[in-house]
Amino acid sequence: MKLNAVLCGCGAMSKGWLRAIKETPALAEAIKVTGLVDVNPAAAEALAAEFGLSGAAIGTNLSAVIATAKADIVFDVVIPTARFNVVSTALKAGCHVLSEKPMATSLTEGAALIDLAAETGKIHAIIQNRRFISGVRRMRRFVELGAIGELTGIHCDFFLAPHFGGFREDMDNVLLLDMAIHTFDAARYVAGKKPLAVYCIERNPKGSWYRHGASANATFEFSDDVVFTYRGSWCAEGERTSWESQWRLVGSRGMLTWDGDDTFSAAVAGEETGLLRGFAPVNVPEPERDEETHGHASVIAGFVDAIRTGKRPETVSSDNIRSLAMVFGAIESARTGKRIEISA
Repeated sequence: MKLNAVLCGCGAMSKGWLRAIKETPALAEAIKVTGLVDVNPAAAEALAAEFGLSGAAIGTNLSAVIATAKADIVFDVVIPTARFNVVSTALKAGCHVLSEKPMATSLTEGAALIDLAAETGKIHAIIQNRRFISGVRRMRRFVELGAIGELTGIHCDFFLAPHFGGFREDMDNVLLLDMAIHTFDAARYVAGKKPLAVYCIERNPKGSWYRHGASANATFEFSDDVVFTYRGSWCAEGERTSWESQWRLVGSRGMLTWDGDDTFSAAVAGEETGLLRGFAPVNVPEPERDEETHGHASVIAGFVDAIRTGKRPETVSSDNIRSLAMVFGAIESARTGKRIEISA
């Protein structure tokens, strides 16, 4: 039996969600989009026409559309400031919710949504699609195999110059809040460690077309003495990195690098004598489960499976709040100039 879904927020990002459902046979079989909600009804109507959703209920009031569409689930693709009301309304209406990131605009709101999901007995998960790509899954598996010994450090560079227009260019802490959370969440996943503290410097560099916080440099302390560093900018014109960042994993026996695209390189210590001992290349195996490497589609599939089986989805909000805590810890550190402990 198909799950009826209402999609709330019909802007550009919603197309990635609908495309994933339409182009993935198992999801197309499992989900029927029966409602679209947006403050601009014309945007919802255009989306319905583009994706052949002629029978979907369309409106500006989420509660009303949930009722008309007989929704089982709500896909929350609204701007962050609207997220708390949308998720609260959907959970109270008896719907499971899959949200865009960040899961909330504060840790207090995030904790309240986790509590509400528990009270209503519904699943609330976050579409952290970047951890569901082949490169990130390969790094996690490589760490688990112990090929470079015990993990000691993760180091990521992110330098691009996207001219989005729209709400991002007027956001506070735009890089940390809207983009860096992808890398933070992926680093937490790859390490398999708990974030403990952060020190961060945030700037809006000369030439930036963003209003606030287009660059950041952060050092995180993870459990078991693992360090994660992040250097990033969203107004860095010139030769760019991947959207997935450039990665270097350092272990007690060797290192792995990933360019964020297709190139992996790994090596352990060699046996040469002298100051530098050389190195021996190591193979980086492919992910074991291909179905976990399809971004949006993989997250949505895991969400549907959790609804049907009762098991906890990987990106459930009660876990994802730790990634949100990394973001707000970095923002607080940048604001105060102090090392901030992370308690989530």
